[in-house]
Amino acid sequence: MKEFIKLDESYLSPIAELYRQAFMGAPWNDDWSDRRQLEEYIKDVSGHFRGLNYGLLIDGKLVAVSLGTVRHWWEGTNYNIEEFCVDPGLQGKGIGSEFMKMIESEIQKQGIAGIFLQTDEDKPSYGFYLKNGYKDLDLHVSLYKSVVQRISEDEK
Repeated sequence: MKEFIKLDESYLSPIAELYRQAFMGAPWNDDWSDRRQLEEYIKDVSGHFRGLNYGLLIDGKLVAVSLGTVRHWWEGTNYNIEEFCVDPGLQGKGIGSEFMKMIESEIQKQGIAGIFLQTDEDKPSYGFYLKNGYKDLDLHVSLYKSVVQRISEDEK
């Protein structure tokens, strides 16, 4: 039995476990071995569970998660998905697409105009989003600058 739910802080542990399964392996290979860091990250991207956070349960087990916030933009109000994942054992079976349609239906009822998200072009998720009708914003660029000061061997 499938159930579309709104997630709250009571789901923090199952979200963390699902997130770990989805992103610690290939192709992402993220190191989420620090459970506390992972839980703090989930709180951040979920808007401390004040954002729009959805889950899909199958037979009572959390198998898909969408964590994000509502953002107001000149073109309208958007649901900004910060993280989206599906249990790796269920990927490629239409669960993610079905979950995304549920999310789209729910936010449409709330008068939200669109969904904004980011992913890596070289990961399978890029094709997943394109297949589900998302458009590549060709001129959109994400930038990052590290401000961590590293001490060289000569300075030690």
